[in-house]
Amino acid sequence: MKFLIVTGLSGAGKTSVLHHLEDSGYQCIDNLPPLLLEQAFTLCEKLEPDMPVALGVDSRSGALFNAETMLEALAAAGKRYEIVILFLEADTETLIDRYKETRRDHPLMRSQMTLESAIAKERELLQPLREHANYVLSTGGLRTRELCARVDELIASGERHQVLRTEILSFGFKRGIPRESDLVFDVRFLPNPYYIRDIRAYTGLEAPVRDYVLEKEETREFLAHLYAMVDYLLPLYQREGKRRLMIAIGCTGGAHRSVAISEALGAHLRALGQPVSVSHRDIAQEEASWSFRRDHSRDASK
Repeated sequence: MKFLIVTGLSGAGKTSVLHHLEDSGYQCIDNLPPLLLEQAFTLCEKLEPDMPVALGVDSRSGALFNAETMLEALAAAGKRYEIVILFLEADTETLIDRYKETRRDHPLMRSQMTLESAIAKERELLQPLREHANYVLSTGGLRTRELCARVDELIASGERHQVLRTEILSFGFKRGIPRESDLVFDVRFLPNPYYIRDIRAYTGLEAPVRDYVLEKEETREFLAHLYAMVDYLLPLYQREGKRRLMIAIGCTGGAHRSVAISEALGAHLRALGQPVSVSHRDIAQEEASWSFRRDHSRDASK
């Protein structure tokens, strides 16, 4: 039988993923304490042999949760079943915003503990699972539909776990460097389209900004060096057994230069036949801030 273990940080989207998997034909069990994993595996043997199973296991189990116990149970079960671990995470700012929207308490929050402290504690608690996960998916900036599409892409039939998957993430330094990144490239040395009035309101996904960035001589030289470095590193990471490589590319706000460069690198790797995905963490927040400043300026002028 095939089992997908869905775990990760609270607020990172595990419930949405499990609902999607259930709609896709999975038998789903959520909030399963690690001590009951063995019983769950045995119980699921009564299902149809070709039915995939998704088990949600995370810190909501409270005192019943122990990452090391969980890994031991999965290692033992791995001798009988095909088990894949999907770990969902997001940056702290995103998680805080999501909890503010839902007005729910974090499962690890206690009296006198801040939400940020609870998130930090959970990261530490779940780190062993993250290190052993087949897939680590950062959900910051992803809508539910986009998140589900990424999950489908990751667990698509025929994909082998030992194949290195490259994930490229654009971001803005003013909102912090993504914690999950393996390689970080700072492209703030490139000319900034934000200061060009006619194209300021576009993003790196659109032709005015994309062409402005990519047609610069320094950009072409930088991309040549970037492509050569990444092409050199990918086989070495794969040889060491790494399953996922996160390349983070940052500019000031995360909507112009970093987006254009991320898309260019993604296109380069796809042309080489490499499994790659590209996402943009801060575009939505930047566009919202532009809109706010425009509206505020209009109000002030009245």
